[in-house]
Amino acid sequence: MSERIWTAALVVIGDEILSGRTQDKNVAQLATWLNVQGIRLAEVRVVPDVTAAIVEAVNALRVRNDYLFTTGGIGPTHDDITVDAIAAALGVGVVHHPKAVAVLERYYEARGGLTEARKRMARVPEGADLIENRMSGAPGIHIGNIFVMAGVPHITAGMLDALTGTLEGGRPVLSRTIGCWVAESEVAVLLGEVERAHAGVAIGSYPFFREGRTGANFVVRATDPAVLDACVADLIARLEADGRTVFPDGI
Repeated sequence: MSERIWTAALVVIGDEILSGRTQDKNVAQLATWLNVQGIRLAEVRVVPDVTAAIVEAVNALRVRNDYLFTTGGIGPTHDDITVDAIAAALGVGVVHHPKAVAVLERYYEARGGLTEARKRMARVPEGADLIENRMSGAPGIHIGNIFVMAGVPHITAGMLDALTGTLEGGRPVLSRTIGCWVAESEVAVLLGEVERAHAGVAIGSYPFFREGRTGANFVVRATDPAVLDACVADLIARLEADGRTVFPDGI
């Protein structure tokens, strides 16, 4: 029986990402965190601050993945529409979560008080739970298999920390990198043969041009350490038999 693969998708929400004003860092951050949980980031979609676009992305991705994460659009301003869009996607109303209101009241007590704008950050789709945010008070949101998080990377990191160990997943994907000064096309057949010879392994090839010559790093991925080691040993042996010098940790 094949091993169960747990997957997640990410919807990155915000006009500032699409315009290039802000460079997204949450894709790499989430992918790394998910791997430790034994979950693979299967797809990412970047959408503008437009309700219809968010609804379409949320409904498409939540049904074909075990988990769906969103980042961005949960702040206090008028263009923070993520909560309303997710509620619309799920066909539920929007309410002020009493615990979120209490958290924000405490957080803003010495910061000018809880204004109506700030209170917007306590709004959640009806039936949602909260994700703790130790960084800036305003919590994230969890409803069904959807996790709604901040767009600011260090705040997202704190929310992920609060979720660590709470999501069901499989075994983390392990990886090893080796490198050669060789054109990728010259060893493409060899790479394919090695990958097919080792069930449960994926080999990624990453070519580069450096120091006036062509090279490539090969990343071998598997969930079983013994399978990973066997594949790497086989790949090194075949590359060396082909007359290549192998750099064990990549170039």
